[in-house]
Amino acid sequence: MATDIDLSGKTALVTGANRGIGTAIAQALAAAGADIIGASAAQPLDGGDVAEAVGRAGRRFTPYRCDFSDRAATLAFLDRLEAESPPVDILVNNAGLIRRAPAAEHPMADWDLVLEVNLSAPFLVTQRIGGGMIARGGGKVIFIASLLSFQGGINVPGYAAAKGGLAQITKAFANEWAGKGVNVNAVAPGYVATDNTQALQDDPGRSRELMARVPAGRWGAPQDIAGPVLFLASPLAAFVHGAVLPVDGGWMGR
Repeated sequence: MATDIDLSGKTALVTGANRGIGTAIAQALAAAGADIIGASAAQPLDGGDVAEAVGRAGRRFTPYRCDFSDRAATLAFLDRLEAESPPVDILVNNAGLIRRAPAAEHPMADWDLVLEVNLSAPFLVTQRIGGGMIARGGGKVIFIASLLSFQGGINVPGYAAAKGGLAQITKAFANEWAGKGVNVNAVAPGYVATDNTQALQDDPGRSRELMARVPAGRWGAPQDIAGPVLFLASPLAAFVHGAVLPVDGGWMGR
């Protein structure tokens, strides 16, 4: 069995491609031959740094700006994508945000925002893009879940609820679509050094506590997440359906 991953001729949509894990995923998919569509709330209209990186790999980058906290904007983006772009072969639902406050004081506005961006928008995007995959007889959908798909966390009840929900819709979509040629899976990052975890990184005591539980003994890097996503986007994962793969330096095994 050939093991080199070749995604030549494929088009991948990566939400939240403008920074962190999303940028690393876009670069990895492009290096394997895929053209990239990037959609983020703050995506530069010229594509920015991620477009340059994709271009260096010899692939095309198409930027879209979409505020996934706005349901109407998400639907309008999907309409534009359907009208303007090639069919999406690989969908990576990566866009997300986090709001921190104790559960007893957690503002409903933060709850609603986090649930819309991290759960409802990925559901809508997958529903629309996946319909085309089913019609064509194949495709790859990868959700970016979290350790909080399995655990409750501290001071992030909305984020835990949303990421727990992502794990469940991963399985729900996979149950319906596996027999139709569409692989639906998720990657659950552990503690990765991105702006979403900056507050934890900046707290020396909390950072030490977290790293003491990670057998690998370090914060993850965005590239650590990109590799497993590339695997799930490839033919090597043809018989992988409904998996939620922790990529966490060993945290879940501790």
